Amino acid sequence: VCFIPGGLDCSISFVSHVLGKVCVHGWQKEILGVLVPRLTDLTKSDCIWQRICWQLVECVPDRWMEAVVLGFVQRAPGADVLSRLLGNLVVKNKKAQFVVAQKMLLLQYGHTTAVLQNLLGYLSLDSVRRTLLLRVLQELLETWSSSSAVKHSPAEQQLYISKAILICLSYLKEAEIASCRQELLTSMMEGVKCHLESSLPQLRRLGMVVAESISLNINTEGPVLKFEYEEDDETRELKSLLVQTPSFYVVPSLLDDDRSEKAGAALPLVPESNEKSYTAAPVMPDELDAELDSDDDLIPYDMSEDKELKIKAPVYIRDCIEVLTGSRSEDVDIWEATVKALESLVRRNPAATREVSVELAKILLHLEEKTCIEGFGELRQRAQVAVLTTDPIPVAKYLTSQFYSLNYSLRQRMDILDVLVLAAQELSCPKFHGNTKHSGVQKPCIQLLPGSDSSKGWRRIVDERIKSKTRRFDTGQSRVELASRPNEFNSVAGYFFFPLIQHFDRPLTTFDLLGEDHLVLGRLVHTLAVLMYLAVNTVAVTAMGKALLEFVWALRFHTDSYVRQGLLSCISSLLLSVPTERILADMTEELLETQSWLGDVMEKDPDGDCRRLALQNLLLMENLKNKLEAVPS
Repeated sequence: VCFIPGGLDCSISFVSHVLGKVCVHGWQKEILGVLVPRLTDLTKSDCIWQRICWQLVECVPDRWMEAVVLGFVQRAPGADVLSRLLGNLVVKNKKAQFVVAQKMLLLQYGHTTAVLQNLLGYLSLDSVRRTLLLRVLQELLETWSSSSAVKHSPAEQQLYISKAILICLSYLKEAEIASCRQELLTSMMEGVKCHLESSLPQLRRLGMVVAESISLNINTEGPVLKFEYEEDDETRELKSLLVQTPSFYVVPSLLDDDRSEKAGAALPLVPESNEKSYTAAPVMPDELDAELDSDDDLIPYDMSEDKELKIKAPVYIRDCIEVLTGSRSEDVDIWEATVKALESLVRRNPAATREVSVELAKILLHLEEKTCIEGFGELRQRAQVAVLTTDPIPVAKYLTSQFYSLNYSLRQRMDILDVLVLAAQELSCPKFHGNTKHSGVQKPCIQLLPGSDSSKGWRRIVDERIKSKTRRFDTGQSRVELASRPNEFNSVAGYFFFPLIQHFDRPLTTFDLLGEDHLVLGRLVHTLAVLMYLAVNTVAVTAMGKALLEFVWALRFHTDSYVRQGLLSCISSLLLSVPTERILADMTEELLETQSWLGDVMEKDPDGDCRRLALQNLLLMENLKNKLEAVPS
């Protein structure tokens, strides 16, 4: 940095032009990596250098302003430093205001949390800029509470906006919160509704965390919102943003009087609470003695030899039905024992189960938890799977018909889908019997033909020499041949698949897959993808593939990203399961249209998982094409 002697006036607009042009041509990191630390030191205690720095950035032409401002925000070590370097640039320059208050917050989402804290902390450190902070918070809340934004923007952008909202809330004063309390409450109610309706667990959890934080700030005295969700690193990071770190992001000298008064008023709280506890301390022992006097003479019972009574579970399927539905259902202990033993009983008695399979499936579908059994949902699901695999056709007909029936909750409909998938997996996997002790051997063993001892010796030496000089990409493991069974899903795949795909476009009074029940639609689409994948080498696989392709084509523009992910998974399953010859013979035109749609998804879909799945499907199509070209005609 040069110095001009003699107190002469000078213009630094030329330097500003050079700075802007260098930054916009891709040398932002190099020049600002040197300039920002130097200006940080010079402006620390010299107000003249602060004015020079402000003039430097204010004279940058608008066409280069974005690159300069973005570089300063990213490389400033804290909000206080950024305030010294930029001054009130966002108030004086419309382009800088657009970059800081709109583009970096609403149109971009790749900046780190530290950059967000720098940016919003900078807006909060001056009374003139605080009005802009409030306006930014309102625009962020409008985007966060927009159902269209929640549906069409990626999860990464939703997380970015949520972080920005929580950082803004941490900088607001009580008076500012009071002035916009009603707007905050309205946005909170609309936003949490949109997020809870989402099919993605991450978005639902984001909505809960942000709504809790807003409620905590606007209801300082009354009740606040509280949701039940599993905390992870992302959730803990979001909650930590509500707590400022003054030593890094805020300069104590720039704090307003109101905040310093709050800090001063907060200090006596600890002594007051201590005084209260000390004054109350002499009373506590007397009260405790008075309460405990009546219990001192009681002698505890000796329960060391007590044994827990074992309840005998039913041993017949019809007894289980009677316990779960009849008069004996009031006996809680027997009911619990029946629920725990039902799966193994069904698998041990397939003939008896087939006689009452549909009735038992109906009972299990409507079965509700009467006591707090650990893992009740899993026990019921495993019993349902056992019934379905024991008698697949009638039970599958019953469950698929009930999926589109009236008077079922969304939870019951999703339970039906889960049971169908698990049963299909079990039926499609061949069951091995016999000794599998040797399947985990790490080194391949050499099995010799019968012969003399000497022949075994030289044979072993030759084999080891060949092995040592042979380059292998994968030696694999030696496996003992195991007895296998036919794919039982082959003959029943259609009963699982076609009834589910028939009535998806027919809304019921309490169930509309194409409307508000898109969460169940997403589960249905993923279920069809799994069933299609498991139907490989079955007789009905080609018909299933054609029906699934028509289903995907009807829903390809669905707004919910979870549904679109399922549709793309259906395409993957179809390409992997249906024989290549049948695809080209029966679905050539549909496949070409699908390829064009996949290209659009890969380029334009806002969801990252959808883009990845579309690329995967295009690669599968390319592999199929290469295989066909390699086959000699």
